[in-house]
Amino acid sequence: MPNFRYISWSEYGNLAEALAEKVRAAGRHYDLVVGIARGGIPVAMVVSDHLDVKIDFVNVKSYNDIGKRTAPRILSTLVEGVEGKDVLLVDDLVDQGDTLAFLKRYLGDQKPKTLQTAVMFRKPWSKTEPDYFLETVSEWVVFPFELGEVGRQRAAMEGGKETPSPAA
Repeated sequence: MPNFRYISWSEYGNLAEALAEKVRAAGRHYDLVVGIARGGIPVAMVVSDHLDVKIDFVNVKSYNDIGKRTAPRILSTLVEGVEGKDVLLVDDLVDQGDTLAFLKRYLGDQKPKTLQTAVMFRKPWSKTEPDYFLETVSEWVVFPFELGEVGRQRAAMEGGKETPSPAA
């Protein structure tokens, strides 16, 4: 069982703001922010707002359970075209890096002018290095919008005993 790091709503907001500021301070222009659903949606919204650019989302599934990965697959894709645009791909976290690498290839095939990536957290073992990130962490990060899901999964892993999560 991995070590867990629980993020409160307040901390999440501060982290999303910090990532947005880090991207904004780099001085690059972007035409489109693409959030990776599910976890990348809230942080992409904050980044998009700070940069004052359009936002779109791509829904990719690459986990079945805590620590159980599957090959990334697209469940739904963009409405906006990326051809010729400066695109920033945003997620909450990059773990192994498979999803980020998969989407960089997928979007790259659509011929954006530039394509960069931003995440709040990266794992030290990630095969894909984001262009922007705030922290490197080894723990399983539990975001405030997934407390119930992770609690149920932990309970199942621990033989049905519900694991309390810290107050968020």
